[in-house]
Amino acid sequence: MAEVAIKRAQLPGAAIRERLRSEDDAAVVTAFLGGEERAFQELVERYQTRLLNFIYRTIGDREKAEDLVQEVFIRVYRHIHRFDRTKKFSTWVYTIASNLAKNELRNRSRNPLVLFQTIKGNWDDEDRPLQFEDTTARPDDMYRKRHLRELVEETVAKLPEHHRQVFVLRELEGKSYEEIADITDCNLGTVKSRLNRARNAFASIIEPKID
Repeated sequence: MAEVAIKRAQLPGAAIRERLRSEDDAAVVTAFLGGEERAFQELVERYQTRLLNFIYRTIGDREKAEDLVQEVFIRVYRHIHRFDRTKKFSTWVYTIASNLAKNELRNRSRNPLVLFQTIKGNWDDEDRPLQFEDTTARPDDMYRKRHLRELVEETVAKLPEHHRQVFVLRELEGKSYEEIADITDCNLGTVKSRLNRARNAFASIIEPKID
């Protein structure tokens, strides 16, 4: 009987979690601001892995990236009441992550990375972000895909900070140019210019390493 009572007590919470999973970001934010604490956990679950990948690719230090993701959510929790709900939550949370990553790089006192080599890339502005997954790939292609992914990560780490950030947001995160402009607080022209240079630099670095 006691076990049945416990299961019954858990049902409302489970139902709330299920409802939150089915709602968009805006509705989950509204639920949290309305006093539903579980809504914040839903936001964390949706974004923690994506933000970890973004920050790690930007700063190149996984342990520090994990710390910064925690800081992102601390700031979200403290300031979510200021969030403009006419805007996209994803853009806002990526902006916070972007600023923390930039501050981390600024505080490292590193020497500037080398400038670009000769233009070799030929991306078009409307090209889709880089794709790693191939649904037609055979099991014996897995090693090659893993090797390619590692090579891409190493190459991205060699890009200068501002170009690395827009490259990661566009090519690895799949953000639109407008979202990148909002996240980085740059105009569209600057975003496209930096992305073009980042793509060319990326191609110059990675081309000799690909069979």
